[in-house]
Amino acid sequence: MADISASLVKELRDETGVGMMECKKALVETGGDKEAAIKKLREAGMQMAAKKASRTAKQGIIAASVAPDARSGRMIEVNCETDFVTKNDLFQAFVSELLREADGLADDTIGEACKSKVEAKIAEIGENLVARRNLTYTVQGTGAVAAYVHLGGKLGVLVEVGCTKPESVQQDAVKTMLADLTLHITAVNPACITRDQVPAETVAAEKDIYAKQVEGKPANIIDKIVAGKLEKFYGQICLVEQPFVKDQDKTVAAVLADAGKAVGDEFTIRRFVRWQLGA
Repeated sequence: MADISASLVKELRDETGVGMMECKKALVETGGDKEAAIKKLREAGMQMAAKKASRTAKQGIIAASVAPDARSGRMIEVNCETDFVTKNDLFQAFVSELLREADGLADDTIGEACKSKVEAKIAEIGENLVARRNLTYTVQGTGAVAAYVHLGGKLGVLVEVGCTKPESVQQDAVKTMLADLTLHITAVNPACITRDQVPAETVAAEKDIYAKQVEGKPANIIDKIVAGKLEKFYGQICLVEQPFVKDQDKTVAAVLADAGKAVGDEFTIRRFVRWQLGA
């Protein structure tokens, strides 16, 4: 049997990311031939990945980052089998690596783009892993992107806000507003930005429910009650009409307006997404 030095094992470990014991085993089986050992580990990793791919990966981490100039941001979700692994430094570092890899990737292509990396990490960690999804927001025109991850990666938010002056997004009042906006979306989970984005069939269904709740009243009274209930409905699901999570006396629209007054600009929410792990 070939004499396998600790330095050779470490060298193989550094190049492949596979555990020390697996590296030593591969070197022993290949007579100390590092290139043959790398091939063997790759083959074993793919076999291991195939065996574990059928196992459900419902735990994991959502991670996000925003460029220093706030003109782009990205978010990914990486799944594993157990909550124990989500707390593993190795897995967390891998998620950070994939977040960097997501830079420049088309949306929802991370699984295929990083397939070999995931397979290698499955061999190292010993659980099924899935690079489930990725999303990038890039500002068109003037504005900023903000991101927030909550509950250790269980919830994640990306939002893009538009304005008219490029320098506005560097103001403290605006940075605070953006951070507060991501917190609000995380906590309240709006369905859309404005009421004109609510599907017509949803509005019609709500009206029908409200009308049936007050059957028997005069038609003009029914119309007023239905209109009032519909306004309340919009205030519950439309982001700009919702009471602000940190000050229920203000709407989100008012928070945007306050930030605009503070820096002499106007702000609009262009788009947002709220991910829940596994949803």
